[in-house]
Amino acid sequence: MAIIAPDIGIDLGTSNTLVYVKHKGVVLNEPTLMVVTGGQKKSVKAFGEDARLMLGRTTGEYQSVRPLEDGVIKDYDMTEYMLEFFIRKAIGMSRLVRPRGLITIPSRVTAIERRAVREAAENAGIRKGALHLIEKPFAAALGSGLPVFEPRGSMVVDIGGGTTEVAVISLGGIVVSRSVRVGGIRMDAAIINFIKREFNMLIGDRTAEDVKFDLGAALPMNDVRRAFVRGRDLVTNLPQTAEITSTMVYEALKAPCQAILAAIQYVLERTPPELAGDVMRSGIHLTGGGALLCGMDRFIATELDMPVLLAKEPMDCAALGIGQLAEDLELLQRMCQSAPQRDDEEETTF
Repeated sequence: MAIIAPDIGIDLGTSNTLVYVKHKGVVLNEPTLMVVTGGQKKSVKAFGEDARLMLGRTTGEYQSVRPLEDGVIKDYDMTEYMLEFFIRKAIGMSRLVRPRGLITIPSRVTAIERRAVREAAENAGIRKGALHLIEKPFAAALGSGLPVFEPRGSMVVDIGGGTTEVAVISLGGIVVSRSVRVGGIRMDAAIINFIKREFNMLIGDRTAEDVKFDLGAALPMNDVRRAFVRGRDLVTNLPQTAEITSTMVYEALKAPCQAILAAIQYVLERTPPELAGDVMRSGIHLTGGGALLCGMDRFIATELDMPVLLAKEPMDCAALGIGQLAEDLELLQRMCQSAPQRDDEEETTF
């Protein structure tokens, strides 16, 4: 391992974690997932992609754990173990030579939640006093190429696994933002509940995610698509197969999509007029894995009568944004010096 540890940026998401290493780019993209066994003293059996392959296929003694929920730490110890594993996998690690780090966080987190992220990261291997917490919508906007340091309003909607972050950014800071606990995981849960209600059948998380990718849409499709899904009958407890259509999945995803739209409307209503004019000209920029839902950009554009653009690499935008900050410390200093007035209302839940 090198004598000087390289700076790293970690896009810590509810569904996936990406690690950016200075001068190398994004070197790791794995599910934020673990498989553990044991009671109070848990033993970790698998992390990331290895854990995803075991999801829904473990025996009784094994348990799948997502250490983050709705964008914030749910299990502190598991988060620390997971971060240590990802840092070691990305750059190797020495207790004597620790890297400087940047980590994304939701735009609406409490001081306690910030402290939990900081302590978990430092205990996992980040150098103490050399950790910067970057709000995710700012990182996503920077990574998607928006002019975040110019006196011009840019609007980004980052639809992640646990939260959707909506923000208007200008002069290196967030002017107004909204964070709602709706994302890819809630969409999967909506599909699971819909199939449970309509077919009296239980499907797993992986099946729901596959259905979302194959049949999911934010707008009704002209050509109805069909697929067979397999699950467990809730009456007989025997395996069951049901045919579902893209229309059904659209109905299941209506509520999460409407919640995302409401968050965007909330931010637009509180955006200063000059910046609102900039947003009208440049459009709303979608990032995050949830932005890949079929028709999401057209759904928002139709409802708001505004241009909506999908980022080139929506899932990587936040990681590329903190990567730019890791590569150029002057940008980080400019961001820290900029502190526009923000709307401080609490986040809402869905």
